[in-house]
Amino acid sequence: MKKTKRVSIVTNSGIKHFATLLQINRKKKSMSIAELSVRLGVSYPTVQNMLNGVATVAIGTYFEAAYILGVSLFESDQNRFTILTSKSKGLEILLPKRVKTKKVELDDDF
Repeated sequence: MKKTKRVSIVTNSGIKHFATLLQINRKKKSMSIAELSVRLGVSYPTVQNMLNGVATVAIGTYFEAAYILGVSLFESDQNRFTILTSKSKGLEILLPKRVKTKKVELDDDF
């Protein structure tokens, strides 16, 4: 039996939108699904699923396809992206390594 991945409506809409952008750029570049699958190093059905916005396709596959097809994700300037990454790492260092949930004491005194 095939496992299904449940995602929220917002997440699903985002994936579908991203898949549409990939599909548009693939067609603009006149690239076949077979050619894209070879460039990505994944199977033809995986590329079909990705272009249909299936949530079980690895995020790395989506990102690599975006790079190949010229869909801008974050920053096209590598230096700027490096600067933003180092700033993020700096902020992450300031945060605690672990997050503990607070215990909720139940008031069972009726």
